[in-house]
Amino acid sequence: MNMIKSYQHATQTVSRFIWSRRMQRVKMLALGRHVNDGWIAKVVIFYLLSILAYLYLQPLLYVVSTMFKDVHDLLDPTVKWFPRQLEWGNLEKAWVGLKYPEALANTFTIALVCSVIQVLVCSLSGYALAKLYFPGRGLVTFCVILTFLIPPQIIIIPLYAIYSKLGLLNTPFVFIVPALFGQGLRSALFILIFRQFFKSQPVTLEEAAKLDGASTFRLFFTIMLPLARSACLVVFLFSFIWYWNMYYEPSFFLTNKYIPLSISLNRMNEVLTGTPSSYYSLFGSESINEGAKMAAAFLIMFPPLVIYMFLQRWFVESIERSGLVE
Repeated sequence: MNMIKSYQHATQTVSRFIWSRRMQRVKMLALGRHVNDGWIAKVVIFYLLSILAYLYLQPLLYVVSTMFKDVHDLLDPTVKWFPRQLEWGNLEKAWVGLKYPEALANTFTIALVCSVIQVLVCSLSGYALAKLYFPGRGLVTFCVILTFLIPPQIIIIPLYAIYSKLGLLNTPFVFIVPALFGQGLRSALFILIFRQFFKSQPVTLEEAAKLDGASTFRLFFTIMLPLARSACLVVFLFSFIWYWNMYYEPSFFLTNKYIPLSISLNRMNEVLTGTPSSYYSLFGSESINEGAKMAAAFLIMFPPLVIYMFLQRWFVESIERSGLVE
């Protein structure tokens, strides 16, 4: 009898032990060793990231959905995301209304040339402010920050008068010339990025190069600039996107001949119907439906999206290495 009781007690003990181990395993899977290791935390994180991704992607999804809708689908409140029939004519209207090949070439020229110039000029300026000692260096740094703080609306009229006297209006040189002198779009921010990057580099590199007889320019182009590849990529991509999307400055300086995509989008009605856009803003009627406008917006944002798809990995790594997220 005692042996039977002992056997039952041992069996119950083993069962409790196995049950306890299973519960510990389930608890470990649910909660994890740390806060974010368990599947509960992962589900919550995935849910929050899904909501955040939807908030960011919703405008793009709306553009893609609307560009394939005809007038009937746009007026039907039951049609939200998926049109009854794909309307490819909106893309044709957008292509013609934007004068897409010409406007794309103009925009790409401005964005590419100015971005390359900004990388070179801002890297030189940032290196000078970080590593070279000259009288008034602090004052120059203050002036650089000041140019970043002044809104462009304040100086747009004087700039227009200067460019008009120089004969630069309606040419891409209204953006190329300021970029050559470190006064391009967001140049102050890029100079500060390069300045902080070069300040973080060890002084021993410069001392070793100078002992070998390297001049300042040779030191910069052979040692410092190759080390700043991550900062150069960040500056190039940011500059390219900002030049691509700018509207305020081209609306003043490029009004007749050299029209970029941002201005072409505003003139779609005039191109397709021959009626000035101001007429529709005054009388409240639009001859171009929402689908054609969304198709035009998609054609404008498509090239930067393709560029980012190919450069995404290097772009993220460059932001981390340049210290832009700190």
